[in-house]
Amino acid sequence: MMTQNDAAAGNTDAQFERPTTILVADDEHLVATGMKNNLEELGYTVIGPASNGAEAMELCREIQPDLALLDIQMPGMNGIEAANTIFHEINIPVVIISAYSDQDFVESSTEAGVFGYILKPLSRDQLRVGIDVAWSRYMDWIRQSEHIQQLKERLEQRKIIEQAKWILVKRKKIEEPEAMKLLQKQARNNRKTLVEVAAAIVESDDLLGD
Repeated sequence: MMTQNDAAAGNTDAQFERPTTILVADDEHLVATGMKNNLEELGYTVIGPASNGAEAMELCREIQPDLALLDIQMPGMNGIEAANTIFHEINIPVVIISAYSDQDFVESSTEAGVFGYILKPLSRDQLRVGIDVAWSRYMDWIRQSEHIQQLKERLEQRKIIEQAKWILVKRKKIEEPEAMKLLQKQARNNRKTLVEVAAAIVESDDLLGD
């Protein structure tokens, strides 16, 4: 018999069947730009690219993307160190991007809680498949670790951000990517999270009406 928690989990999975917002971090500009372009062609909203692990962590705290793609070798804090914090403290799943297939790198990534490991050079199909596999593993982890409430909260945050984004599109007559960048800029300038800024915009729109 399906319990209430099982039913809630199934409903949440249906609503959260794929990530929509992905953070990219790679200190090689051409590689990062290529990833960003491929991901956008696949229909994802891309955050970044960040050029190092510390910047990636800050963006994850601020914007709460659904998933993070991190290069393994970056200046300062590397991808594995950043992944450990991003997953265990910020609760965002990570996929490592690497030119190295050494067993030590793979084992270190697994210990950090990484859900996928994709080798360079990257293609759009590699990204698509790698993200799908990593997200499926993350969904399994969510069910097994009873983090359903955490997932629901992130889904609600996503809805608020999307609502605020389309309010800006409508009121400022700008395109969707520009609206997202405007939200991010407001969050950074006011030292608030993206969802806090989005909630204020939605509340203001409700008060003003059409």
